[in-house]
Amino acid sequence: MLEITDLAGGYGHGPVIHGVDLRVERGETVALLGPNGAGKSTLLAALSGVLPMRSGSVRVDGRELIDQPSHEIVRHGMVQVPEGRRMFAPLSVRDNLRLGAVRLAARSGAGGGERERFDFVYTLFPRLAERRTQLTGTLSGGEQQMVAIGRALMSRPRVLLLDEPFLGLAPLVVEEIRSALDALRASGLTMVLVEQKLDIALPFTQRAYVLVKGRVALTEPSERLAQRPHLSQLYFDLAKEPAA
Repeated sequence: MLEITDLAGGYGHGPVIHGVDLRVERGETVALLGPNGAGKSTLLAALSGVLPMRSGSVRVDGRELIDQPSHEIVRHGMVQVPEGRRMFAPLSVRDNLRLGAVRLAARSGAGGGERERFDFVYTLFPRLAERRTQLTGTLSGGEQQMVAIGRALMSRPRVLLLDEPFLGLAPLVVEEIRSALDALRASGLTMVLVEQKLDIALPFTQRAYVLVKGRVALTEPSERLAQRPHLSQLYFDLAKEPAA
């Protein structure tokens, strides 16, 4: 489904990620783990086409996307939920969601329309249906995160990239959003989850890639990784190992 080969990228002062190889099968949920500064968000930026410098190969269903601008990557079915939510605060919940459907009509084989996507998002997050006319800037952080995920879902993605979706949220809100993501996973949506906390990421995913200093330092099934001794020291231990 998603195949990344020898991906490198940076922001003009040099590469941040180096030679990343990663594969996500259709319907799989994969964790992208690592300490602060490991390159996780940079990798998602490269996949989404918003990174100024990038090279290598990114394919979705065999289609090469490394040379495509971000709006074309969305049109081909890969959409990111950015860290920090990045809402348009003066707009209503409904208008923020509608922004995610801009490319829906242009997507070949998308099926359905805007109304169907609104219904889908409101069913997934009933709280947003209640607040559809409310200004997004007046919502709680958890509700804004629901809007960010819903906005991405409006384009009917085939690959959903989630950058720290639980960051700064209360435990009850984390459970509510995780339940919604469980429903998406059960529907067959392919997802890549960037997360720093292993106790959140590993139970939710099938496989995990660990980034250290911009490189993949470890690839392992999530269940097996969770059983490793001294798991709390994983990032530190991997950082001490010499680069391949």
